[in-house]
This record gives sequence, C-alpha cells and structure tokens, in this order.
Amino acid sequence: MLPLERLMVREGWPYVIASLIPASIFAFTQYWFAAVPFTAIALFMAYFFRDPERIIPAVPGVIVAPADGRITRIESDSNGKLVSIFLSPLDVHINRAPISGTITDIQYTSGKKIPATRNEASLVNERNTLTIENGEVKIVCTQIAGILARRIVCWKKKGDQVARGERFGMIKFSSRTDLLLPQNAEFLVELDQKIKGGETIIARLESK
Repeated sequence: MLPLERLMVREGWPYVIASLIPASIFAFTQYWFAAVPFTAIALFMAYFFRDPERIIPAVPGVIVAPADGRITRIESDSNGKLVSIFLSPLDVHINRAPISGTITDIQYTSGKKIPATRNEASLVNERNTLTIENGEVKIVCTQIAGILARRIVCWKKKGDQVARGERFGMIKFSSRTDLLLPQNAEFLVELDQKIKGGETIIARLESK
C-alpha cells in the first residue's frame, strides 16, 4: 500500500481538511443539504492533488514530459524548440524533471493570470523557470500560472540534482508548462496529444 504522502501531495491536505471540517459538522447536525457540497469539494481536492506513480522511461537520449495535459503549441525558432502543455483542473498537476541533471538556475517572475492556453501567457503570466543541464543537453522548463492558478510550488533549489521524471513542483489549479529544447531535439509528440508527466517521451536528442 502506498503511503499517504504518495497518494496526494502535502499541499492538498489543507484544502481537504478545510472542506471536511464543515462537512462533518453539518453531517453531525444532519444538515445534509450543506454536508453534501462540502464533501464533494473535499473529494475533488483529494483528486486534484493526487500524486500517482509513473513508469519513467530508461531509454538514453530522450526527454520526458514535465507535466500531464494536452500539447497546445510546438514551435521552432533561433532560441530552440518549444512545446507547451496545458493542464486542465482534471489533470495531475505535479511537475517532473524532463531530463536528469543539475538545476543550474531558477527564476521566479510575478505576473498576470491570463488564460494559459494563450501563447502570450509564456511572457506575461506568473511563472517559475528552471534550467536543467547535464553533459549532453540544457533544458529550460517553465511553470506558468493560468487563470485559475493560485500558487506555483517548486520543491527544488539551484544546485540540486534531479533524476529524469523526478517530481520538482506543482501548480495549483489550471496552468501550463513550457519546455524549451535544443535545436537537435526531434519531437515525438503532436498538437492536441494527451500526455503523462514523467512517462510520455516528448523528444529524442539527435546526434550533433
């Protein structure tokens, strides 16, 4: 049996408890019309903050999805190759490292909360950007708050080592995660594809 901290992230417990307390009080006093909505909220919060285990690919030279969700943008320019993943409130909101390596930089930027599906959200929304490097590649992974997001959470700090698929943070409620890849990355996903964080292979590194 999985321990409780692996069924749901710790950030979810305050939301669940805050909903269960009034639900219990109303149920005890038999005000069922009030108990039922609070119970439903508690169940949704437990579902939203779920933290399922994932099978991390062991294939060398691949980059895995940093989040669950739907691919909404795939672009290439002089800076590299960009893929955007939109997370709906029903998706798992845990962020995972796309590669193994060292976190060489973390930059938090306060900003707006326009819908995360819009391309300009990458530039104007609240976001947290991690740069992860190893001997082969440098990846930039950005957590972006959406219109419903209330807080970006990052459990790592600059200088930390991460393994491919390792949990490094989450975004509360709807959000988006961008991944900037080097030019020699070959995309293995397509627009509107549903993916799983830590499990779906986003791209493969080609020999330079």
